[in-house]
Amino acid sequence: MKTTAELPTIVKRPANERGQANHGWLQARFTFSFAEYLDPDHMGFKSLRVMNNDTIQPGGGFPMHPHSEMEIFTYVIEGQLQHSDSMGNSAVIEAGNLQYMSAGRGVRHSEFNPSPDNRTLLYQIWLQPNERGGEPRYAEKPLGEAGANALTLLFSGDGRDGSTAIRQDAEIFFGRTQGEREVAIPASDSKPHAWVQVVSGEVSLLGETLQTGDGLAIEGAAESIALRGSAGESRVLVFRLA
Repeated sequence: MKTTAELPTIVKRPANERGQANHGWLQARFTFSFAEYLDPDHMGFKSLRVMNNDTIQPGGGFPMHPHSEMEIFTYVIEGQLQHSDSMGNSAVIEAGNLQYMSAGRGVRHSEFNPSPDNRTLLYQIWLQPNERGGEPRYAEKPLGEAGANALTLLFSGDGRDGSTAIRQDAEIFFGRTQGEREVAIPASDSKPHAWVQVVSGEVSLLGETLQTGDGLAIEGAAESIALRGSAGESRVLVFRLA
């Protein structure tokens, strides 16, 4: 039996306490410090550095700009995202799909909402890499029915089980629950920390209830963690971190 000292440490990041910015064409909520939003208490969690929840108005977007030394993930929740980059990739990411770009030693890209009528809602997530340099990489993940009452491994450091290999000792899962179903966040001795981000719906774990936009930092939880959905559908992103 675990003693109190061995129980995991959890810190909830409520959606309504996140930083925010309104640029007209862009409304953003920041889980961690980003751009002009600086909060010394929320500078990231382990290798997880950015968790931005963006709404891009019709026709709005980010013109071509550079990145380096960062693992960048974009999950489109609603609408579409037009992507172009200096690697020669050009694609429209549809709602429910996820894009990965490893900036490596340097890459340039642009992102726009191509619709004249509908908004784009997304998460942009950055992990700090555990190695510097290297050629930039690009991949897309059409999720489809992935994560139906389960967690689906999308990205990992070793690319196992059909996941895409990334430049960090981390695992990223996508999960979708229907009703009060329970799924297990897998145990990991080498990655004993976790972050749970609720994309939509409501879930509960470790005595906390999380709703849309809420996040939960978990330290010292190498064992499996039970996550339970609520009425209706819930979608989550789960990060196992070293």
